[in-house]
Amino acid sequence: MDSSQVAVLLFDGRRAPKRLRGLPVVDTGADLERLTGYRRVVVVGSHADLATVLTWLLRADRLDIEVAHVARPWQGRRGLTGTASRVPLIRDETGTVVTQAAYWLPQEDVRTIRGEAVVDDERLFDGEVTGVRIEPMTTLPGLRARVIAGRLRPKRWVTGRAAQLGTTGALVVRDGKQAPRPVRRSTFYRHTEGWLRVAS
Repeated sequence: MDSSQVAVLLFDGRRAPKRLRGLPVVDTGADLERLTGYRRVVVVGSHADLATVLTWLLRADRLDIEVAHVARPWQGRRGLTGTASRVPLIRDETGTVVTQAAYWLPQEDVRTIRGEAVVDDERLFDGEVTGVRIEPMTTLPGLRARVIAGRLRPKRWVTGRAAQLGTTGALVVRDGKQAPRPVRRSTFYRHTEGWLRVAS
């Protein structure tokens, strides 16, 4: 990859790994529009930071830009030498992308979620559960979900294109960030177009 086509995004005061120093740095607070001038961007930050960038690219209709994620300094080389391949992009009904995991959790002072959830046509639960974890996959159908069973043996994963919840009230957590208000409905699903993930 020609280094002139690569930009670096530094989150939360992180420094660029040695291998990436000298590349253009895009201000993550104000200048995301500048990403459109590059073929590849390297996100130096957390999974939530990666999700922020992918959400912006999704809304800007620029999923043609390759994205590398550097969570550790030794991964910096990947930003220049890695190969990009298209993988499923998992989003919710608000247009927010999830890159590591999302949860449906009980509201404060409540121990369970009451309602029903399905993955495609398969029921995940009907009744009360302590929570649900949803994870993106790098292969089709795109995501997997399972009921959180506390100290008991974990429930099996169910894979599909979409996971949907109808409930009396639940909290949504995306890549460690909790949504401000409880919801009665929530859906995570595979977008029609995947993102270009740069791997080592």
